[in-house]
Amino acid sequence: MMRRSVLVVALALGACSFEGQHQDLRDYIEETKRRPLGRIEPLPEFRPYKAFSYGAIKLRSPFERIKEEQKQEFIGSSAGVEPDFAREREYLEGYSMAELKMVGTIEKDNTLWALVNDSDGGVHRVTTGNYLGKNHGRVIAAAQGQLDIVEIIPDNLGGWVERPRVLKLEEE
Repeated sequence: MMRRSVLVVALALGACSFEGQHQDLRDYIEETKRRPLGRIEPLPEFRPYKAFSYGAIKLRSPFERIKEEQKQEFIGSSAGVEPDFAREREYLEGYSMAELKMVGTIEKDNTLWALVNDSDGGVHRVTTGNYLGKNHGRVIAAAQGQLDIVEIIPDNLGGWVERPRVLKLEEE
């Protein structure tokens, strides 16, 4: 019996000892409850949906295949155009047109040479007849402020078409 009463007294004393702990937490909770309440912003005003009228509904979808009559028209305009795959590729054909910049011109022996900067920092001389760009671009005319180029690109129908490009002088 004595053991039981000692056990009860020990438990009662132990329970009393935990009462004073965490007073700082209780004080913080009370202080937070005394603070003024915050204000919640109202929801933004709802704007009604305005319908959009698509005006190009009668045009051909870019995701559809070209109709047969349009194919014939397209192929007829590019007949006989194809790149020369047997030709040895020039150095600047390893760069896309976006990576090339015309930075100046020089004239030597009555020939105008354009100075073209590649994306690696090299500057190269280019004149009429040289090739540059990844799409078989051939320089057809060199002028003081620009290079006129004709690229040969696939037409996605098994053929090739010519596309004119201009590489203009970039001044800083």
